[in-house]
Amino acid sequence: PNKTVDRFNVLGTDLGIMWDNGAGQILTAFGDTTGLSRNPTCDGLVGEWRSNVLFRSSDRVLADGMRIDSAPKDGTGQAREIISGLKIPGVEASSIPTSGIAVNGVQYLSYMSVRNWGEAGQWSTNYSQIATSSDNGETWTMRPETLRPNIGGVLPAGVAPVAGSENFQMSSMVKDGGFVYNYGTPAGRSGEVRLSRVPEGAILDLSAYEYWNGNGWIRADPAAAVPVMGGRIGEISVQYNEFLGKFVAMYADAFSSIVMRTAPSPVGPWTAPETLVNLVEVPGIYAAYIHPWSSGSDLYFLATTWADYNVMLMRTTLVR
Repeated sequence: PNKTVDRFNVLGTDLGIMWDNGAGQILTAFGDTTGLSRNPTCDGLVGEWRSNVLFRSSDRVLADGMRIDSAPKDGTGQAREIISGLKIPGVEASSIPTSGIAVNGVQYLSYMSVRNWGEAGQWSTNYSQIATSSDNGETWTMRPETLRPNIGGVLPAGVAPVAGSENFQMSSMVKDGGFVYNYGTPAGRSGEVRLSRVPEGAILDLSAYEYWNGNGWIRADPAAAVPVMGGRIGEISVQYNEFLGKFVAMYADAFSSIVMRTAPSPVGPWTAPETLVNLVEVPGIYAAYIHPWSSGSDLYFLATTWADYNVMLMRTTLVR
């Protein structure tokens, strides 16, 4: 019913990172995106590669799907890339969103500069960074002061590696008590989760970030962060759930199953993973992102299947 090919020339995509824009919409950022080629010699074959696109939705009745309202478009009418990338393997293969949040009418989108794609679930990054938008995601401004360099990354001139930044190449941001908590992982799907936080008004100031060392918060030292969730984890999504009264984390584990964990506070302790969707039921599933408007015992999330290279809305029932 969304007719994404006709309306946005989106035939295949992945991820689907959702956040409330603070004005009655969910913004959803997707990763590498393809459509039907507009080159007449290609006769409609798959093409029109964009590193990322953004959809907007005001749909609160999720039981029958998630209606897409609009997207930032280019001059031809297709959904356009919102974070530009060089698309040069070995330098910058793509620019992939990892998390989004809204604070005081400003949209904050974290993304990773991917240097190379490797084997399944493995890739290397140059750095992670935040972009901001003051017009509901229509245009974005890169914020170089938020750049977190990765070891071995292709970096802008004058940028040096920072110990511990390699553990915050991907993230999930969630607000609580005046802070934005940032659950960070290394590039790929094989890392542990570490935690930082920053006052809501200081998201762009890396010197204001504090890192959880297992006993307390250490300011401006990402190397001090210790894992709050172990295992092989990537593309994590964390939200506070009113029904459970707990924080909920979802991700794909080492066995390509979608799992969920809960905790009473942002630092934990986190429960053992509980499998929601296993690889036998849905082969090649990954990247589970929680819908912020889930209510009651229904927890809605988006997930991607690699074989179809498409994103689907799923639901699980929570039990207190």
